[in-house]
Amino acid sequence: MTAPSPDAELIALIDRVGQRDETALRALYDRCAPKLFGLALRVVRQREWAEDVVQEAFLTIWRVAGDYRASLSPPMAWMGLIVRSRALDLLRKRTADRTQLTEPFDDAMEETMESQAQNPMDATDASEQAWALHQCLLQLEGRQREVVSLAYLRDLSHGELAEQLKLPLGTVKTWIRRGLEKMRLCMSRFA
Repeated sequence: MTAPSPDAELIALIDRVGQRDETALRALYDRCAPKLFGLALRVVRQREWAEDVVQEAFLTIWRVAGDYRASLSPPMAWMGLIVRSRALDLLRKRTADRTQLTEPFDDAMEETMESQAQNPMDATDASEQAWALHQCLLQLEGRQREVVSLAYLRDLSHGELAEQLKLPLGTVKTWIRRGLEKMRLCMSRFA
């Protein structure tokens, strides 16, 4: 009898969380919070903020776990996207808070300094690119999508991926190279 894969265990925990099982949420937090904290810390660059991001992410996971579909995304990739989203939300909020504090200065300097505000078209383009990226990821085969997602969301090397997924190193390298080629072609259609 073989042990269930780490993804299978996480999928089972997420399913239980979707059924409002608090014990499963606690177990999921214990298993995944350290890695998700590392991701949050890389985005927000401050320990306290990263802790807040992880807490917010787990509240979101509690609310939306019933909507999770393992066929669309590996569990760590799904949770990683939630963490990244919460981290970016926090950075946007902090930027907005800072903007309110600096408004008097900005008013005084308006004539001499060029505006640093993001162009609304840039924000729209970024949102469209995120949607296109998601669509292109969905076109990859399941295991290939998992390898590409893990390589970039967890920032794992080819060797670490091969070891973690118990795959030959050459297979991991080939899947990533071919996956990125497919992604590049797919993304070029949206450009």
